[in-house]
Amino acid sequence: MPQNTDALLPIMTGQAVIPVIVLDDAKDAVPLARALVAGGLPAIEITLRTDAALESIRRVAAEVPDAVVGAGTILNARQFDQAVEAGSKFIVSPGLSPELIDAAEGGPVPLLPGAVTASEIMAALEEGYCLLKFFPAEQAGGAAYLKSLSSPFGAVKFCPTGGVSAANATDYLSLPNVLCVGGSWVAPKDAVMAGDWARITALSKEAAALK
Repeated sequence: MPQNTDALLPIMTGQAVIPVIVLDDAKDAVPLARALVAGGLPAIEITLRTDAALESIRRVAAEVPDAVVGAGTILNARQFDQAVEAGSKFIVSPGLSPELIDAAEGGPVPLLPGAVTASEIMAALEEGYCLLKFFPAEQAGGAAYLKSLSSPFGAVKFCPTGGVSAANATDYLSLPNVLCVGGSWVAPKDAVMAGDWARITALSKEAAALK
């Protein structure tokens, strides 16, 4: 079954930066999401790296109607189903497996899987996936490596994440095969812990203006 690009493409083209969020306490989820939305970044990826992740997704989905909340670091079908049940509108994985393909098949919630090597990209294309995450971006070769993939894989578009920051985001966004980037710099951990939502909104406005 081909990737649900109709649902995923508007998310990837709607904003230059998709915040990648790790939350230790679900009580921070709603005010953080509201701060990101106020700054122009409604699509938010909350990673399943903490015990608070699913409850955070659930709260944002229920209480922040202008947010488009997604789940990241999804590694298997069980996590996929849990994230969808919590209210995720899109699913992000660092890789692609037959189990994840089966979990996403035919459903309304799109999967953005990761791929780095030529073989991984070819395997994704064979399954009908042409919108991919490039992770870990900086460690895997950065913008120069990603640019080199644009010629043999002209139909593939990427969202690089991992080491992407305000300093290098435009290096990626200027590439013909990049639709958006994922980054955590718009919601620094110290700002979240301090409840400094104004700072996060300001950082989000700067990120939303990137091209």
